[in-house]
Amino acid sequence: MPKIANYSIDQYKFSSYTTPLMANTKSAIKRIRRISKQTLVNKTRKSKYRNALKAMNILLEGKKKKEALAFLPKLNSELMKVAKTGILKKKNASRNISRITKKITAL
Repeated sequence: MPKIANYSIDQYKFSSYTTPLMANTKSAIKRIRRISKQTLVNKTRKSKYRNALKAMNILLEGKKKKEALAFLPKLNSELMKVAKTGILKKKNASRNISRITKKITAL
């Protein structure tokens, strides 16, 4: 495989995936770029679902049943979006929703 002469990869930006010496083909360099963009997307999605779970837990701790019931469809939607993209497994998302609905009915 021929080496590409002039390419620059920021080693701090891609340090968790590769070092600058590893990517020696054009496709590997493109792949590194693609992975870094996808990682950012996945991190934002994951943080959105975590924030939604935290918000729901705050409502449950405050025993605000009405607000929790109103927020449940939004949380369900957020969890299923994350499960659909593969960040979280579908059964894990379903289990979280089930446990939260049980907690809401127990209030």
